[in-house]
Amino acid sequence: MKKLILSLVTLFAMISLSQAQNDLYDPELAAEVGADKYGMKKYVIAFLHRGDRVSEYTEQQRSDIQAGHMANINRMSEEGQLVMAGPFFGNEDLRGLYIFAVETLEEAEELTSSDPAIKAGVLKMELKEWYGSAALMLMTELHMKVAEEVI
Repeated sequence: MKKLILSLVTLFAMISLSQAQNDLYDPELAAEVGADKYGMKKYVIAFLHRGDRVSEYTEQQRSDIQAGHMANINRMSEEGQLVMAGPFFGNEDLRGLYIFAVETLEEAEELTSSDPAIKAGVLKMELKEWYGSAALMLMTELHMKVAEEVI
C-alpha cells in the first residue's frame, strides 16, 4: 500500500512539473514574434551552394554580383523576411545559408529568385522547412546592437 501511495504521489508530482508554466513567459513578445505555445515557429532555411556559372564571370563581374547579393540580403532583412544569413568558412560547394521568416517553400523560392547571385547562376539554393525558436525573429535587432560596422 505504501508503494502504491508513493507511486501515485510521484506520478502526480511528475505530471504537475511537466505542465509547469514558464515564469519568464511574455505573451506580448510571444505574439510579436509569432511564437506558438512552445515558443517556436516555422521558418524556411535556404542552403546556398556554389552555382554552375561562377567561371563565366570576370573577377569584377563577380564582385558586382556579390554587391547585389549583399544589397538583396539587407533588403530582405529590413522587410522582415530574412531572419539570419551568413557564409560558411572554407571554399566548399556549400557557401552559406538564409533563414526566412515565411510559411511556405514557395514564398522562400520567390525570395531566393530575387537574389542577383541566383539569377547569375553563381549560387543555387536548396530549401528546407524548419521548426525553431521564435526568438530568432529578434536577431536582426540584437545584431545591430553588437555590429560596430554594418556590412
